Amino acid sequence: MSPTSNFRGTPAVDSTTVFQPNLFVGKVLFCTGGGSGICRTMTEAIMKHGADAVIVGRNAERLATASEELEKLTGRRCIPAPADVRKPAQLKEAVEKTIATFGRIDFVICGAAGNFLAPISGLSENAFRTVIEIDTLGTYNTVKATLSHVRSAHGSYIHVSATLHYRGTPYQAHVSAAKAAVDALSQVIAVEEGPHGVRSNVIAPGPIGGTEGMERLSAQLKAGSSASVDSTSWSADHSSGIPVARWGDKRDIANAAVFLFSPAASFVSGAVLVIDGASEHVRSPQLPYPLSVLDPAAVRELIKPRL
Repeated sequence: MSPTSNFRGTPAVDSTTVFQPNLFVGKVLFCTGGGSGICRTMTEAIMKHGADAVIVGRNAERLATASEELEKLTGRRCIPAPADVRKPAQLKEAVEKTIATFGRIDFVICGAAGNFLAPISGLSENAFRTVIEIDTLGTYNTVKATLSHVRSAHGSYIHVSATLHYRGTPYQAHVSAAKAAVDALSQVIAVEEGPHGVRSNVIAPGPIGGTEGMERLSAQLKAGSSASVDSTSWSADHSSGIPVARWGDKRDIANAAVFLFSPAASFVSGAVLVIDGASEHVRSPQLPYPLSVLDPAAVRELIKPRL
């Protein structure tokens, strides 16, 4: 019989149990991708500590719903600003709306992203370019649109990246290239803007339960195993392979954001904070290897068609 552990991981906690509730009173957050997923949870956490927020995304209806819900959850103001991060003029309008409403921008989360599974041989030029435009150019456009205001506030940037490019990850050439560029851009911002009072850091989430990416992975795990796999909990047979014995929680990422924006991180800039429960150190390809690259048809149901 294989050895097992009874440890099931230390649960994630809400940031309000650790940080002062008035930590960000008077501050304003500008968040791209804030209408859903990890970035919405990050926005909620920042607002719970007193900040007002503007959330940016392409889906106006989703943004409107999210902003109403965030206001009810936090008691702070949150306004939706529909914009495509690939369009500098639209981001400029979103920033102008923010300044007209709140008069300042202290914190920026660059979180708009796009991803899917595809081998290079089946990845169209348009598909590759689309991810680069959303992730890399979208980050650059967001920084350009907000920089003068973040300088004035002596504020801070957080860029949401990934760990996929730390080693060759099959079917992820597009996002690996895009996120590697985001990491490099953040480091340059930290160096160039540090003397202006601006900090810039990267958060690189690992496997986070309850997100679209992990739901897709869980479906793949279920297909390849007779055991049930729940993306929000640790499976009984440790099949997730995460050293801290649980999947990540969106609050884990939000707590890191609260810290990085707080005065406690005033000497932290140009850093990449990996939040993955040490899973990167034991990571293996998500798809069967080398089967997935020798016979892409075998995993076709997990691959998004050409864009």
